[in-house]
Amino acid sequence: MSQHKLHVRKGDTVIVLSGKDKGKKGKVLVAFPSEGKVLVEDVNVVTKHKKPSPTMQQGGLLKQEAPVFAAKVMLVCPACKQPTRVASQILGNGAKVRVCKKCNENIDK
Repeated sequence: MSQHKLHVRKGDTVIVLSGKDKGKKGKVLVAFPSEGKVLVEDVNVVTKHKKPSPTMQQGGLLKQEAPVFAAKVMLVCPACKQPTRVASQILGNGAKVRVCKKCNENIDK
């Protein structure tokens, strides 16, 4: 399977662009580059049916987040607080950082 290059990382704040949760903001909990998906808190919440087991004494319905495609989320700039596309910039020491397209501020601090 090919590895996808994601524009968002764990800990970024994102906004959902399409689907049933359109317009919701949340924090990226986990990124899955091999699948091109991200897990965002309080977005795409699904109900799982769990049977009782030794680790979980009480069975029942559990609500948990499911991954969404990374293309359906947009990064919210920590500086200007607006949804923005991401540009990459190479610093003088050779480090590659993500930059906000709107305010030209460094996203990776």
